[in-house]
Amino acid sequence: MFQAGRPGRDAAATRGGRPTRTGDQVPRDQVPGRTAELLDADPTISAATVTAWLGVHRDTAQQALTRLRADRIADRIEAHPVLTPAQAAVQLGYPGWQVRRATARAEVVLRARHVGPYLDEVVAALHRAGWATQEAAPEVQLPDDERVVAALVLDGDQAPAPALVWDERYGWRTGTSRRHSITRGAVLPPEGDGVRYLATGTTPPPTALVDALTTPDA
Repeated sequence: MFQAGRPGRDAAATRGGRPTRTGDQVPRDQVPGRTAELLDADPTISAATVTAWLGVHRDTAQQALTRLRADRIADRIEAHPVLTPAQAAVQLGYPGWQVRRATARAEVVLRARHVGPYLDEVVAALHRAGWATQEAAPEVQLPDDERVVAALVLDGDQAPAPALVWDERYGWRTGTSRRHSITRGAVLPPEGDGVRYLATGTTPPPTALVDALTTPDA
């Protein structure tokens, strides 16, 4: 638990760049929680100061700060829909020059939250069709902080594909792997070798998606 006063911008001035009372490198799974404590204490905290306090790589600290600020900006906008991301950042005490990436990511976070209920309906339809053994929440990702992508594993005995992938740019396609169905980069995977693009539009009704999956390849 972060207890020693506000770290401030100059907190890394001792012990070779790391403040006193700090320990060894924080395990990666604890970085978000520890960074959140530092951000609570000082909304203007920099990645360099987080690096000094936690002993993690600068990129790791920056990523944690960006994601935390983006989530909190999105929370503030959901509570006050008239706000823009920049206005929400100001209310939270985040300097504009620090949060350009966070405000952009906040918009993506909001889109991900907005599509959540639709994805849940799709999961329920796949479960009713017997293609998914559990109505598990889809794996939603925000590649490069620019787009929303979700993967749904189809583990039923008669499932027509190992997985389904939804991308906010083009809608649904089948995935060829249950473990690595979301591809990296902005280039869309071509059809063939187990990849099919399904239905029309980015958010077709779940029944239309089920129908498309039961239609044999042309």
